[in-house]
Amino acid sequence: MIADEPLAPWLARWRLTPDGDAFSTPFGSRLAPVRHEERPAMLKLAGGPEERDGAALMVWWDGEGAAAVLGHSGDALLMERALGEGSLADMARDNHDTAATLILCQAALRLHAPRPRPPPPTLRPLSAWFRALEPAAERHGGLIAKSAAAARDLLASPRDVAVLHGDLHHDNVLDFGARGWLAIDPKGLIGERGFDYANIFYNPWPVAAEPGRLRQRLALVAEAAGLDPARLLQWILAYGGLSAAWTLESGMPEDGPWRALAIVEMAAAEV
Repeated sequence: MIADEPLAPWLARWRLTPDGDAFSTPFGSRLAPVRHEERPAMLKLAGGPEERDGAALMVWWDGEGAAAVLGHSGDALLMERALGEGSLADMARDNHDTAATLILCQAALRLHAPRPRPPPPTLRPLSAWFRALEPAAERHGGLIAKSAAAARDLLASPRDVAVLHGDLHHDNVLDFGARGWLAIDPKGLIGERGFDYANIFYNPWPVAAEPGRLRQRLALVAEAAGLDPARLLQWILAYGGLSAAWTLESGMPEDGPWRALAIVEMAAAEV
């Protein structure tokens, strides 16, 4: 199983039993399904600072709107495992996009709700998160430059500042059965809460790019989340350029930035 993996010391420390094969994420984290006191759980070893910051945020959420944390130390995070059969991406592809979108909005509202204790000090401001966008706009212009202009205006005058997930989309809100739909894999940001809804409009593919889909979702999300539709549209525009910039910056653009820029073009047309 996974006895020879970097996860092995944590199996011993928390007295975990392997319950499947370990695997790696694109961000370099290592995960393994385990059992903790006979309870299904997931062990995750962070692959970098971003993932460590996300783990700290999971602890802070304390199972409210997110998977419950069963153990946390250094790079290691032990959390409850999603065993439900539902998938928001599948729902969207199976003509239940409205239901999936509303579930994501409810998840965001729970995550953004104030907590009685101060948030973790590791949260990153949105201005730092968007750092890659301006250089990409200077190099490539076009739609990325339009995204950068939108981001510049939004970041200069933030509204409704909240603790943010940072990567809220259909595959990061999972079916936890009786516990409902809960978030995993946050990035750990702080800034205007409207940002957290933007990624919804880019997923899943190709549903996100269907004619009329963006406009339909815009009305739905704005009402469900209590957001100004025009400002939400600006966040959609800004997010897409940032996504494209990251893809170009990575040097390994398997799909290229074209998917993100296709949605950016739709958002720019609506603006």
